[in-house]
Amino acid sequence: MRIEEQFKPDAIIIGTGLAGLTAAMEITNAGKKVLLLDQETERNIGGQAFWSFGGLFFINSPQQRRMGIKDSLELAQQDWFGTAGFDRAADYWPRQWADAYLKFAAGEKYAYVTKLGVKFMFMVGWAERGDGRASGHGNSVPRFHVSWGTGTGVVKPFIEKAYTAEKNGLLQFKFRHRVTRLITENGAIKGVFGDILEDDDKERGAATNRNVIDTFEYHAPHVVVASGGLGANHELVRKNWPKRLGTAPSAMISGVPAYVDGKMIAVAEEIGAHTINKDRMWHYTEGIRNWNPIWPNHGIRILPGPSSLWFDAKGNRLPAPFFPGFDTLGTLKHIQDSGYSYSWFILTQKVIKKEFALSGSEQNPDITNRDYKLFLKRIFGKKAPAPVEAFKENGVDFIVADTLSELVRRMNLLSGDDLLNYESIESQIMARDRELDNKFSKDTQVNYIRNTRKYLGDRLGRVSSLHKILDPKNGPLIAVRLHVLTRKTLGGIKTNLDAQVLTVDDHIIEGLYAAGEVAGFGGGGMHGYRALEGTFLGGCIFSGMKAGRHIAKRPMTTF
Repeated sequence: MRIEEQFKPDAIIIGTGLAGLTAAMEITNAGKKVLLLDQETERNIGGQAFWSFGGLFFINSPQQRRMGIKDSLELAQQDWFGTAGFDRAADYWPRQWADAYLKFAAGEKYAYVTKLGVKFMFMVGWAERGDGRASGHGNSVPRFHVSWGTGTGVVKPFIEKAYTAEKNGLLQFKFRHRVTRLITENGAIKGVFGDILEDDDKERGAATNRNVIDTFEYHAPHVVVASGGLGANHELVRKNWPKRLGTAPSAMISGVPAYVDGKMIAVAEEIGAHTINKDRMWHYTEGIRNWNPIWPNHGIRILPGPSSLWFDAKGNRLPAPFFPGFDTLGTLKHIQDSGYSYSWFILTQKVIKKEFALSGSEQNPDITNRDYKLFLKRIFGKKAPAPVEAFKENGVDFIVADTLSELVRRMNLLSGDDLLNYESIESQIMARDRELDNKFSKDTQVNYIRNTRKYLGDRLGRVSSLHKILDPKNGPLIAVRLHVLTRKTLGGIKTNLDAQVLTVDDHIIEGLYAAGEVAGFGGGGMHGYRALEGTFLGGCIFSGMKAGRHIAKRPMTTF
């Protein structure tokens, strides 16, 4: 067993994702030493954030003001709390975190990340558009700010800060170190114990081996658990699946790498950490199987505009407000209630060109690589972005046809269930198309598209002009089979506003902190039941910052 002797850290951080890197930056900025552990290889530094689209939630940002969006803290609070639906005694700390995070998003957050060099695109996206109620779920205005560089652009400065601290003797990395036990003494944290895993040369994101070659034990007066969620552990997802979302899907695809296994949650619970809101989770309904997978069961989420017609597995058009990009969990429940865990988009080439984006840094080379020429081609080109066209050509879930009858025939072949009736689907689409003969309509989706195109950001790069689906000049027709895609854990380890871990009786476990997804992005679930999007990366930054700043103010180590 290896015990660290030379480098005596003030804090040990478990996880080299965005939350752990932010905490490390705050601690080393104060001249204190950090030991940063991760069960994965160095290639995976940055964690899930590296793979993300890079969206951050801001309130009244310069980009919003330039786009004519009038946002305010009060409006954001209305949206957040209407979305979160806090209704439990256990929601005390999540409420406090939500309120603190909103003030951060309306104040310090923009300067905090831009001073590090993170830049944002001029157009603000409108994610999770809601359930149609002013005081209910959803964003009243666009708040989704995409980093120029996607997730890679967000994590890059934090990674650079960590390597600079390492060069200055304030930080050490220990990759392939998996923590299996937290060590306490007299109720306070003392250190960590775990396995050293065999090295692995696989590419970032690919599943690595779990061969144990040794064990380790390191000591420090402060330990930050920043190990992420459990999205790749489908067994845990199903175990915690809430009845309110219907029966857990028998088959799901993974929106996160295999290392997102949730195992540190149980390790923290063993010493008394209180995990709350385990049944709150955030999974997507617009998942497609990756034709060129990186990790096991690799799925990609379509980031859809609002124009595709959405049908359940039986061929029934989804009712309002279950349109693309509106109400993620409401749509998930509706689909699960159909008795099947998949659904369909039917759209045209005109829609896919304008409205389809794929979540993930690797699926957006124009933004990830900051390629202005390629980005302009995305907006004004004749085809969809190249990764979308590649999925259309190679993806098992995509069907392209010149006629609706041929499209429906192949949809039935793909599903193998033979549930779709051509005449029924044709009738529903024709009914929708007739609504376009006038400038007024009773179709909620049609009316919303007309309204949203008043926003310049949507009109330029996100929402196709209204057109008839069955008009051949808008074709070919496209069908996309959609799967449930696992992604985020909304509950987690309960903490106070300094990110200190709490017991079931709200006592502080001295020296133990939790940040990022493992803490429900703050407090054990600052999103409540639902999220407004763009709030996951920001939650990692905020909770990592809070943990790091509190440790930075604590006395230096005496070990």
